[in-house]
Amino acid sequence: MGFYGIYLYIAPSLPEMSSLKKAPLLKPLQVYTADNELVAEYGGKLSVPVEYKQIPPAFIHAFLAAEDSSFFEHSGISFKGLGRAVTESVTGSDVQTGGSTITMQVAKNYYLSPERTLKRKLTEIFLARKIEQNLSKEEILTLYVNKIFLGKNAYGIAAAAKIYYNKSLDELSLAQMAMLAGLPKAPSKYNPVANPERALERRNWILGRMLQLGYISQSQYQAAVAEPINLDMPDRGISNRFPYVGEMVRSELVERFGDLAIDSGYKVYTTIDSKRQAYAEQAVQNGLEDYDRRHGWRGAEAHDEPLNKFRAFANTYPAQVVKVNSNSFEALMQDGSTVTVPWSGMSWARPYRNANSVGGAPSRASQIVKVKDIIRLRPNESKTSWALVQLPKVQGQLIAINPNNGAIEAVVGGYSFYQSKFNRALQGWRQPGSTIKPFIYALALERGMTPYTMVNDSPITIGKWTPRNSDGRYLGMIPLRRALYLSRNTVSVRLLQNVGIERARQLLMDFGLRDDQIPRNYTIALGTPQVLPVQMATGYATFANGGYRIQPHFISRIEDAYGKVIFEADPEYACIPCINAKDDTEEDTPQTPDDEVIEVTNQSLEQSKNNISEQKEPESDYRQAQRILKSSSAYDMANILRDVIQHGTGRAALKIGRGDIGGKTGTTNDAKDAWFAGFNGKLVTVAWVGFDQPTTLGRREYGGVAALPIWINFMGNALKGTPASWVQLDKNAKAPRLQETAGQVEPKVDRASPPLARPLYRPAPPPAAVTNDFADLPGEEILIPSRSAPPQVNTPDQPARTQQPRTEPQQRDALENLIQEVQ
Repeated sequence: MGFYGIYLYIAPSLPEMSSLKKAPLLKPLQVYTADNELVAEYGGKLSVPVEYKQIPPAFIHAFLAAEDSSFFEHSGISFKGLGRAVTESVTGSDVQTGGSTITMQVAKNYYLSPERTLKRKLTEIFLARKIEQNLSKEEILTLYVNKIFLGKNAYGIAAAAKIYYNKSLDELSLAQMAMLAGLPKAPSKYNPVANPERALERRNWILGRMLQLGYISQSQYQAAVAEPINLDMPDRGISNRFPYVGEMVRSELVERFGDLAIDSGYKVYTTIDSKRQAYAEQAVQNGLEDYDRRHGWRGAEAHDEPLNKFRAFANTYPAQVVKVNSNSFEALMQDGSTVTVPWSGMSWARPYRNANSVGGAPSRASQIVKVKDIIRLRPNESKTSWALVQLPKVQGQLIAINPNNGAIEAVVGGYSFYQSKFNRALQGWRQPGSTIKPFIYALALERGMTPYTMVNDSPITIGKWTPRNSDGRYLGMIPLRRALYLSRNTVSVRLLQNVGIERARQLLMDFGLRDDQIPRNYTIALGTPQVLPVQMATGYATFANGGYRIQPHFISRIEDAYGKVIFEADPEYACIPCINAKDDTEEDTPQTPDDEVIEVTNQSLEQSKNNISEQKEPESDYRQAQRILKSSSAYDMANILRDVIQHGTGRAALKIGRGDIGGKTGTTNDAKDAWFAGFNGKLVTVAWVGFDQPTTLGRREYGGVAALPIWINFMGNALKGTPASWVQLDKNAKAPRLQETAGQVEPKVDRASPPLARPLYRPAPPPAAVTNDFADLPGEEILIPSRSAPPQVNTPDQPARTQQPRTEPQQRDALENLIQEVQ
């Protein structure tokens, strides 16, 4: 009666059997590119479900011999083993052997915690009886082999077969089945990797039991015990090929579904193009290393420290100097080998002095390294020669998006994810310098100016502030387009005076900036707002797509472990007629010759508008992006930005050999930030270079010197073999609606659509907008108040400073969601 009373007490808490059949299996989170390349895997735990008919009979016999030889006869409980387990639990014996049947192990693995108490054991017994009453023996055994933990993150026999032997179940030998069947008792103790002797002993014992029970013959037994372990463990650590992308996805999935997302088998298909992502990572790495070399050798990474403390990444390998010759040195690698670095691999290493100068060229190896130094080496492609390298302290980023729908096609957050996980493309607030000027000019075009409107490049004073041109010269009356491609600061300030600060702030918000990023003074014109590179890419996309505000996103589809689509992006498109256009319609489109790029008069511009074929509004389920610029304004601005490359500070990009590219350089005060933002009709890319704690990059390290080479490297590869593509005039495009504001007519732009996805990165809000006066320093383009403290950037190794409270808008779009504060 007492035992029955215990049952009545425990029975209400027993789970329903329907949930047992639906119990989730463990699978890693997998990340794919848009071209279906698996590039990252998180979670590590693996379970591969199988049906009963897929289990080889010999494998079933091996488990029965190892765990429960009377499984098909008993009703879920072994009373002999139970008596032993109860006695051990009551007496508190240090040696507790268990006594669970396979059915009881199913109950424990699916529902119960691992502690050894009398109540848990009784619950296990009652649950096992309930399982036996509701499921067949075959169903119970199937649940068991799919869930049992077999070490090395393998859950279930199919996963274990893959992890230990790189085989499917039907490919396993009898000895291998017995080896795996021996693991449930103690996955660590009998693991063939960690304890091969004990594992072999356990395997042979199981084979003996199988012989004793009549499951195998004597000859099968003898052949199996003679077989060596022969593990074949593939490298399951899918190389996280694009770690910044992988971390973006991992963080987003945990935000959406919680920590269980890592082992729930989600497949996430991103918008990333694998080739362009590889080009982007190499471009950033090359650009930062080129900058670093220009500024000299800072010395060894460490001295007389254990070599195994240092990690290889970015194709750089830690090594310890063991011998220094006159024109070479020898170094010990982490694999125990010794390599020789010739003079050609180290002659570049002039000593670093400061940001603006380096020492004289070295003449012998002892001036560069000494014995026991920890340095880094890089091999040539054939790994027949090695060269000295150093990890840059400078950082950078690159982000590339599709201007038609906002899909992020490439994103690199720094020199190496393994050096710094901080994603500067989505988290790094910086001042944009002159890359903000096109937004001010666009507003002037919206209000009636043309590329040929004459503007005044002459000294100007506003209160106590006198902005200056970087070269100290003034050109007088010049066309507006020339003022931008020559980046004349005084013209930008005059244009802002003309259009008004509040109108400019509104348009900057329409381009993707937030209200609290933008100061309420004329320094806006020279780049004092705090921005993220993803915001700048969003803004420049408006010029590339003909005037539309797109929403950046990087996840296109999420599937659950069973292949069901649980999320699919629904982006807004700038050019719905282009969505289903065939690629071959552009194959014969010639690239615009250089001599036809620039000289377009107002008359020819008007003629070109009339010659553009009318675009009919198709019936489509796709959503139209919000227009924020007139088509003509976007077209004119795109052509002016093409002038920057043809005649201005971006001339180095001519080496790409295309006429369908435009962009703008940007350099902030004392060269603390270097930018280049540019595009063609199909791709917008923003590159940035700077130190995490803002300090000068050095004299002459302008946007066109430090950032533009990264952009050129990437765009040259990304656009190779693609047809020319440039923004087109749309004569039928509807201009932004107008509204009356304080007696004046203003464009009315609806706030962008609701978010397409929950936020991924939420960086700290930007530092408070600068409001004090400033003076420009000599340089390419100037910009930041010199008297103000530089904005602090919080990196993963530096705690965030206390932020000022701010008012959140009632509605955020996808970009605003993307950039909310880091938790």
